[in-house]
Amino acid sequence: MRRNLNDLLAFVTVAREGSFTRAAAVLGVTQSALSHAIRGLEKRLDIRLLTRTTRSVAPTPAGERLMLAIGHRFDEIEAELDALTELRDKPAGTVRITCGDHVLRALLMPKLMPLLREYPDIRLELDVNYGFRDIVADRFDAGVRLGSTIDKDMIAMPIGRPLRMAVVASPDYFARHPQPQTPHDLTGHNCINQRMPTSGGLYVWDFARDGKPVNVRVDGQLIFNTAAPQIDAALAGMGICLLPEDEVADEMRDGRLIRVLEEWCPAYAGYHLYYPSRRQLSPAFSMVLKALRLE
Repeated sequence: MRRNLNDLLAFVTVAREGSFTRAAAVLGVTQSALSHAIRGLEKRLDIRLLTRTTRSVAPTPAGERLMLAIGHRFDEIEAELDALTELRDKPAGTVRITCGDHVLRALLMPKLMPLLREYPDIRLELDVNYGFRDIVADRFDAGVRLGSTIDKDMIAMPIGRPLRMAVVASPDYFARHPQPQTPHDLTGHNCINQRMPTSGGLYVWDFARDGKPVNVRVDGQLIFNTAAPQIDAALAGMGICLLPEDEVADEMRDGRLIRVLEEWCPAYAGYHLYYPSRRQLSPAFSMVLKALRLE
């Protein structure tokens, strides 16, 4: 008996998304049509593939087995279809990248917009996310992270210069508080903290001088999980923040933020685009790599 591949694709998508709503959006069908397809597949196989609750959907043991057996096959088919664009005059296809907001605006957009103008059949989906997403499980072509945080089984290509952290506050804040001379002085200041998206803990401010690392746990009235509100709070005189220097370069240049402890902030690996080492590169993705590669 020939199987309906559309029903199998529907199952794989629901299992990956963990939601009929999101899967329906991905596939471009209604939720009712998707539910009907899954029920039909389960009836033909005479086994339950998904466990449904009011809040989520998860594969049963049988569903997990089926996912492991066929899930990657659809990815391979999609990659082969993308590869066929090599036979066209111009590359085409969708490239999905997950990254942070700042690197999207500062690096990716300026370099990729000319590519889109030159190749109208290439499409980009850019997902702003501050957590360490599993790009394989979430079906992204690539992600952007700082070089030191990328898993060893990924291919990493630098797309930005080495960076340094910057400790900054407003002139108004430093008019009311003495400038710190060492990282340990920060414990006596109102510091703007960042909660890490992956661990859920507060970021430990790390420094180094003469090759010797120094870690400081700071305290303050404000905690954020993204950079933009930290900058706004620092500009408002609410405390000291620690961010990559490129994110506060304009504010430091025009004097709205004052940098301190610069000698305690060594350079580190900048932004890298990373992708699975086993990935077969589509022509569209190859063009993205070319556009982002450092000159």
